[in-house]
Amino acid sequence: MSQTEAGAIEFKDDREAGRLLAVEAGEVVGLIAYFVLDAPPHALVAVHTVVEPGHEGRGIAGDLVKSFYGIAAAEGVPVVPLCPYAAAWAGRHPELAPEAPAEVVEAAKSQLAASPDLW
Repeated sequence: MSQTEAGAIEFKDDREAGRLLAVEAGEVVGLIAYFVLDAPPHALVAVHTVVEPGHEGRGIAGDLVKSFYGIAAAEGVPVVPLCPYAAAWAGRHPELAPEAPAEVVEAAKSQLAASPDLW
């Protein structure tokens, strides 16, 4: 849970839909669209980060990315931040966002190019 100005945000991983949701008072206020890399090490690949209108500027996007990296760490897999926001966040927080091996990044880009409907 993350404390924001308006209250508690809960992060829910909807793996089947490829969404990490930020939920506040039953309402989705933000999300990361992602997919799981087909090939080992089955990295989590962040494609897009969205914060719903009216909820910007509260740190929700950063908390989403931090939670996303936490999920990957708990599963023992790398994160490939193809989303520009997630990549920028990772660059600012290298202690929380270890860089994925180059071959895993290339595999993620190839999988997304072959299946743009992944997000």
